[in-house]
Parts: sequence; structure tokens; C-alpha cells
Amino acid sequence: MYTFKHGVHPDEQKELAKDKVIKVVKAGKVLVFPVQQHIGAKAKPCVKAGDSVLVGQIIAEADGFISANVLSSVSGKVTAIENRLTVSGQKVESIVVENDEKYDAIEGFGIERDFNSLSNDEIIKIVKNAGIVGLGGANFPTHVKLTPKDPDKIEYVLVNGAECEPYLTSDYRLMLEETETLVKGLQCILKLFPKAKGIICIEDNKKDAYEKITKACSSIANIETAIMKTKYPQGGERQLIFAITGRKINVSMLPADAGCIVDNVDTVVSIGNAVCKSTPLLRRIMTISGDAFNETANLNVRFGISYKDVIDAAGGFKTNPEKVVSGGPMMGIPMYDFDVPVSKGSSALLAFTKDPLAKSKETNCINCGRCVSACPIYLLPTRMYKAAKKDNFEEYIRLNGTECITCGSCSYVCPARKPLTPYFSYMKSAVRTYLNNKKEKENVK
Repeated sequence: MYTFKHGVHPDEQKELAKDKVIKVVKAGKVLVFPVQQHIGAKAKPCVKAGDSVLVGQIIAEADGFISANVLSSVSGKVTAIENRLTVSGQKVESIVVENDEKYDAIEGFGIERDFNSLSNDEIIKIVKNAGIVGLGGANFPTHVKLTPKDPDKIEYVLVNGAECEPYLTSDYRLMLEETETLVKGLQCILKLFPKAKGIICIEDNKKDAYEKITKACSSIANIETAIMKTKYPQGGERQLIFAITGRKINVSMLPADAGCIVDNVDTVVSIGNAVCKSTPLLRRIMTISGDAFNETANLNVRFGISYKDVIDAAGGFKTNPEKVVSGGPMMGIPMYDFDVPVSKGSSALLAFTKDPLAKSKETNCINCGRCVSACPIYLLPTRMYKAAKKDNFEEYIRLNGTECITCGSCSYVCPARKPLTPYFSYMKSAVRTYLNNKKEKENVK
């Protein structure tokens, strides 16, 4: 069975929502679309207050090579372009649209087409126009990923169906409910890389999805499935590539350098929708779970809808939760304000009546080595933590801290409750700034 070394086995808790069929959430009257929903340059608004917009219309255009379009998920009128609060806690330039509830769409919306009749350039253009980004967490513009320097060197297109974060079940439901679209999306990608093999990679806690997909692609010569050991962070790009191919990449490399393209399930489904059904990326499938919710669910949520409306769609809270997280419990973002919009990075909403870490006190490190044994990148978290606390950037770099993927495995196993991952997340940007400043000073000399 395919896997990687190290990692952890957190309580999965997927049974709470895994059998809940995806349901569509009704959009509210006002929707908010941040122009920065991806890695890279923010999109540039191409509408103004007072303009009418349609479902599927580009309202902010990609501004640069690494950037992504933002599209309206409803029809209506632009009422403002202003800074609005987002899940990250930052205010971002956003386009505010008043929903007319007619859902009039752009011309050609929803028309089916055969991907085989399209050229490679046409497929990539469709993906770009559709605003598709990596929906596994990175939010990297997908059209960029699909245009590596040397397409002939791509040997594997890996579909990441691990969904290794506890509680999350949206990709699992997509594999069961949108099997055909998933396979079609993968075929669209493989058309770009004729020398590549497509492998749909699924953890062994989703055997029904594995069996259904295996059957669906049994007659397709260049697609196969792979069953992987259930372990966190099996869905990490580096871990997935190593598990399936035995190849290693580091922070200075791209998957393409190892002959691989990696996209998660929802990204590939979105490609299938855009290319084969003329339907751009307008929604996120979100898992709603945790013991503080009246109901758990997997919801189809249009971009721009507020988290408050999502909570209401799930039946609200049983009681005031002690902790609410956007995303998974290992890498998600704690939430303190629900008047923020659902965007391309909104994979889940979890709410808990008790936060087990809230009242636990940090104690002294006992040098047990659990963090070292858990780290999938073979780092030394305790030493990195000491360097991070002192802002000792050179020492942090010497310890290969820049290789950290902030998966949270070290924090999960630490008996001393050290805030390891938050410090490493801080150091990601701090070290980058330090190196840029150092380079500028050297250039001045």
C-alpha cells in the first residue's frame, strides 16, 4: 500500500458528515468577492459600481502570469468596490454585488462540449477564464500549473483524493457523486501531457470511492487508481509524490521538476465542469462538521456568500462554540467573525463545543523526540522553535526550517503543548522578508 514515512494518525471524525449528500445553499441578497483569492498577484477589477453582472462573468481579471480571474456567482448589480474583511482576518479589496435572484448567465453557460475537439491552448484558456485554482489548500492558479516549461517531461498526473485532514468529507462526496466529471477532468489534463499516466490516489478509508472510480476508468488506458494508507499529511504534495512515485522534491522545486502534475479532486472536477460543461468555478463544496452544529453537511456554496449564511444553512449552532475553524483542524484558520465571504480557499467550517487546547498550558520541553518522529520532512522542530522565538533567521535557515510545510504534525504530538506550527507559519514570511532585505543590501554594495 502506498504511503510515506513519518506523519501522524489523528482521530478521523469523518463519520460525522461522510454520508451527507451534497446540498445547494441558497445565495443571500448581498455577495462579496475579494479580488485576492489565490497565490500570486491580486486580480484587477474590470467592473465598477452601478454595472450589471451575470452568472459566470469575469468581474476581476488576472493581473500577471501568476494570478487568477474572479467571477460573479450570481446576476445583479455591483454596489461597491471596497475593502472588506476576509477569513484571513485582513481587509481585501472586494467587489460587492446585490443579487437580483434571477441568475441570468453569460452566453454559452452550461453548454456541453467534447474536450477531444479542443486544442491544448483552448483547454488552458478555458481553465484560466474559469478562474480555477488549486482547491486543496494552496490556491495556486491552475492554468499556470498546466503550462510547465517542458510538457514532454511530465510522466504522472496525480489526482489527490487523500483528503487526509480530519472531519473533511467534501472531496469524498465529490468522488462518489461526480465520478464521471472527475474522470473527464483528468482526461482533459492528460490531453495536455500525452506521455503521462493519470493516477487517482485515494486513502484506504474511502474504499467505496476507490471501487467506484476504479470501475469508471477501467476501460481508459492511461488512467489507473492507487489505494494509499490512511495517514496525515498523506495529501501533502511532497508526500503524495513520494508515496506514488518514490520521487522527492524540496522547497526549491516544483512537482513538474519530478515529472509530476498534482491536482486535488475538486480542482479536477472543476476542470471537467469548465471544459466539458462550459461551467466556470463559481462554488466551493464545503464540509460543515463538529459537535457544536445542529446538523453536519456537505454544501455547495456559491462564492461571495457569507459564512453566517452557511451556518444558518446548516441549522445553526446547538450552543455557542468554543472554537470555530475555517478549513481542517490541522491547518485551518480560527474564526472570530462570521461576516466574511466564502472564497476559493473555503474548504470547510468546523465548530466545537470545547477546544481541548484552549485550557491546556504550555510546559517545558522534555526532549521526547515525538515531533521529530512525526515530521514528514525530517526536520528538528524543537530547535527550529528556539530559533523562531529569537528571530534567529540564519539559524532557522541552517536547520532547513524553510522546508517546513506547516502541516501541524509536530504540534499535534507535542506533550508540552508548544505552539510549534504557529511559530513556523510566522517564520515562513519573516524569513522571506529577511532574505529579500539581505539581497537588497548586497545589491547596494
